[in-house]
Amino acid sequence: MFNTTTWNRRRYSLYAPIYDAVARRVFRRARRIALSQVHWQRGMRVLVVGAGTGLDLYFLPRDVELHASDLAPAMVRRLARRAESLGMDVQTTVMDAECLEYPDDHFDVVVMHLILAVMPDPQRGLDEARRVMKPDGQLCVLDKFQADDRPSGMGRQALNALTSAIATDITRQARPLLEAGGFVIEQDTPVMMGSLVRALLARPA
Repeated sequence: MFNTTTWNRRRYSLYAPIYDAVARRVFRRARRIALSQVHWQRGMRVLVVGAGTGLDLYFLPRDVELHASDLAPAMVRRLARRAESLGMDVQTTVMDAECLEYPDDHFDVVVMHLILAVMPDPQRGLDEARRVMKPDGQLCVLDKFQADDRPSGMGRQALNALTSAIATDITRQARPLLEAGGFVIEQDTPVMMGSLVRALLARPA
């Protein structure tokens, strides 16, 4: 089984030098749409989980308290440099999304972009997001998802053995994951490749 925390830390440390070249332009519009669905207010405390090199920073408001974490130290170093270059005050931390080191009911917004399809146990990650989120908080999700109304076929499952090792799981379903995590979906917007990549806004049930 390739999809483990240790493997993800190693591969994203290797990907860090080239990550921007691959992901910045491809997901730029999708990130902007996803973050525009959040109901922003001045002074909010915001957590970006799996923040990578900080490509979401361009679309986040400047008048919030911003925290950003990632599993790979190489990614966090690039994230910190990007925040500095943009003149943004961001608290950056190396942290496992499945074991967040924050208190309960702490954040107004939790952002999870391109991480639910990568992490070994996305349900545990969503449980942690809900734990650190205030009861009236918002969850902003952007990721690649299998259609909610049908299971993956044998061909897709076979292909997933390869894609999940090098990049991403292509068999996960957004609505079952979020609802099992105790969230109610308020917005669900297809943003890329038909409905493969979706931007979702959810709140604790």
